Amino acid sequence: MNKTQPFVPADDLSKLWRAIIEFDMLQPGDRILIGLSGGKDSMFLTAALAEIKKYSPIPFDLACYTVNAMFAPNFPKQELVDFCHHYGLEHYSDDVNVNEAWSKKGGNTPCFTCAYFRRAATNRKALELGFNKVALAHHHDDAVETFFMNIFTSGQLRSFLPVTPLSRTGLTVLRPLLYYRESEIIQLVEKLQLQPLKNPCPYDGYTTRQDVKKHITALDAQYPGVYEHLAAAMRCQEAQELWPDKLGQKALAAKFRAFWKNKNK
Repeated sequence: MNKTQPFVPADDLSKLWRAIIEFDMLQPGDRILIGLSGGKDSMFLTAALAEIKKYSPIPFDLACYTVNAMFAPNFPKQELVDFCHHYGLEHYSDDVNVNEAWSKKGGNTPCFTCAYFRRAATNRKALELGFNKVALAHHHDDAVETFFMNIFTSGQLRSFLPVTPLSRTGLTVLRPLLYYRESEIIQLVEKLQLQPLKNPCPYDGYTTRQDVKKHITALDAQYPGVYEHLAAAMRCQEAQELWPDKLGQKALAAKFRAFWKNKNK
């Protein structure tokens, strides 16, 4: 990492400021715990939030947390500690044996299990340390891919929300990078000379999300504008024309009875 330019230049922060201001992400006294995996996205998020912390008119505290999923024997704890220290941030970490948890839990894919236990561990650590918000490094491509994936796998028009209150814990999840394309983050990581850690996940590059990413790229090449249209469809719109909610069996049966009663009138 470049020791002479530790923070993100102001010109590269406009999309972060927009998300924070547009979606009311900050309130005075917030304590935000960043989910730091060591990948390019979370490293950029850490550097960017550390920079705006210096100038934000709304003060907030910041720290980082890493879940060691124990996919590899050599967890780069010191590298992560040094990275965070470079930005003046405290780093915390815990071990979570995802493969063991998956083998015991069963029924779901290892990716689902990994995501579940990472979220649970991060939220638990945030509460334990007195943080009220968790910042995750999902970018714009992640949101569009999730939207596309939910349509095809569950028939739901859903994606990541910029701000997600968790009613059971009282925590709030923030996604400040949602206006950045993945390609932009790759360029910024190179520009800042950050050094993302190699992903030890044995399924990296072989996930459903990776398949969806390829499908969207292929569709966008064949029908230019597909990506932008998917992104637009994630927004609430007055022009939406969707079918009404699906009726339950009892409600539908009642409508059938009411309809056929007209025969005797």
